[in-house]
Amino acid sequence: MRNTYVEDWQKIKDRFEQWWNREPWDTPADKPLMWITAAGKPGRTTAVEKAREPREQYLNVPAIIASFRNYCETRYFLGDAFPAVDINLGPGSMALYLGSEPGFAWDTVWYREKCESPLEFESLAYDENNYWWTLHQKMAEEAAALAAGDFYVTIPDIIENLDILSALRGPQNLCYDMLDEPEAIHRGLEIIDSVYFKYYDRFYDLLKDGDGSSSYTAFSILGKGRIAKVQCDYCALISPEMFREYVQPSLRKQCRQLDHSLYHLDGPDAIKHVPALMEIEELDALQWTCGAGKPDGGCEKWYSIYDQVRDAGKGLWIQLYDGDASTRAESVKRLVKRYGKTGMYFLFPNFESLAEAKKTANLFE
Repeated sequence: MRNTYVEDWQKIKDRFEQWWNREPWDTPADKPLMWITAAGKPGRTTAVEKAREPREQYLNVPAIIASFRNYCETRYFLGDAFPAVDINLGPGSMALYLGSEPGFAWDTVWYREKCESPLEFESLAYDENNYWWTLHQKMAEEAAALAAGDFYVTIPDIIENLDILSALRGPQNLCYDMLDEPEAIHRGLEIIDSVYFKYYDRFYDLLKDGDGSSSYTAFSILGKGRIAKVQCDYCALISPEMFREYVQPSLRKQCRQLDHSLYHLDGPDAIKHVPALMEIEELDALQWTCGAGKPDGGCEKWYSIYDQVRDAGKGLWIQLYDGDASTRAESVKRLVKRYGKTGMYFLFPNFESLAEAKKTANLFE
């Protein structure tokens, strides 16, 4: 990677590796991992024609890259922040590769249900000629060429396990299926597990850096080797016992094949599964999404989650957005006092003031 928008890519990569591996920082003055950006950088931007319909917004790769380059030209990347652009076809594009069709909206891509019965999961298979799979690979190649080593193109949001079955079957139908046809669900999960890395590895090969480093879409993660955000948002609808039966084995297999993994825990209804997640030795870290209308990651009510994660020896990803810069800084200090700096990653919203951003970046100096 070229140091076009950051001062030192190697330092950022090394810092992320320390975070993934929960390695102690070298000196008392070292900081936890911190994502800090600020607006207002004077830079040259180019005009980008606005999409006329939602579909264009997702499929026009030159426009996506040009818009992101404009963003980079006008932003300061401080702390451990780095530029990386997404080329997603929605959250869970494996559903498209397996036969679903997309519905494009300005704010998301949704997937049309494909399977009328859970017994149809048996027919799911990797198809190298699937239209959306072929198109997505071409998009990745084009994006990487246009990025030209100035920033990462992230591995798309493939997603896994029950979330893909839910997209193909519908969440309500899948709830009944888990009670009426458990063997069909297990078979479907086996197939999802078996094809996941056919998609992942192809994207990794297309988008990895020269040293094998890669960035996965969502949550601003970077790592040496094969990394991914893993999840099961569907888990909000099932019990811890069902999570251990259906989801935990798939996640364990997936994490075992990755160099680094971050679990996306989405909202209060998912908290009940933290003990089962901490039983997955191969999982490196947990990302906590607090939920709409809930206080941010610095709130003490979430410490019971963090306690379990730290007791299991895993890393934490915590986002801070409530209050002003000083309020967020105090939240970080409390968290570091309780959990230390090792294995901690804090993300801040974009600062409008460069001075405030620098002040936060220098918090532990």
